[in-house]
Amino acid sequence: MNFQIRKQIILSAVELEGSVEVKELAEKLQTSEITVRRDLAVLAEKGLLFRTHGGAVKVSLAKDPVTFANKAATNYASKEHIAQLASQQIVEGDTVFIDCGSTTFLMCQFIRHLSIKVVTNSLPVVNELMGSSVQVNIAGGELDAKRQAIHGVMAIEHLKRYKVDKAFIGVDGISLKYGLSANGEKEASITLAAASIAKHVYLLCDSSKLEKEKYFRFAPLSLIHTLITDQQAPQEVLQAYKQAGLQILS
Repeated sequence: MNFQIRKQIILSAVELEGSVEVKELAEKLQTSEITVRRDLAVLAEKGLLFRTHGGAVKVSLAKDPVTFANKAATNYASKEHIAQLASQQIVEGDTVFIDCGSTTFLMCQFIRHLSIKVVTNSLPVVNELMGSSVQVNIAGGELDAKRQAIHGVMAIEHLKRYKVDKAFIGVDGISLKYGLSANGEKEASITLAAASIAKHVYLLCDSSKLEKEKYFRFAPLSLIHTLITDQQAPQEVLQAYKQAGLQILS
């Protein structure tokens, strides 16, 4: 079955049901889940649907620009590339932190088979890794329904009780002059807590966020060790980050 036929079946299912799951689509299309994920990525890039943690939803059901579904759909191909690079840094036996970002979430599909421990504040990460080889530890605290994440004082206290080998975090902006910035204090506080318990901190950040400054500046570049970005990132910017002491993967 070629892509055009699969496309019509997928879009019809989304329109009829409102939301679809990768596993169900794979069975309906008689193809692999990897193929379905790629198809959904293409359709999301064209604005025909919104990607979610386990499948997709119709555009009209994801109107709020700050919902997880919308964030996951933006720059999907670049985010998946970054997530795959990040996943390659994990080995059997690792204990890692994965934050609630839409890019870090995409790591799940690449690590489900690994015997590792994942500490997270992300509900989509928990749902995606449930039933896999991964042992999951979720932070307790206050639920942010739009971000599908746990925040607050108790979540920070929870994280600080652990030690992880690697932390995979995201930000809303990064720049040489101002360091790391976020759209709010809640996500920044979780990022700082995660960095404090990790031996190595990886920042997953697509090129649209490079040299951008957001509402709340919360940490210098030295908080992170490795920046993982996409191949569209300007080389002169990446070179400047290297000179500032960051390792770069792209």
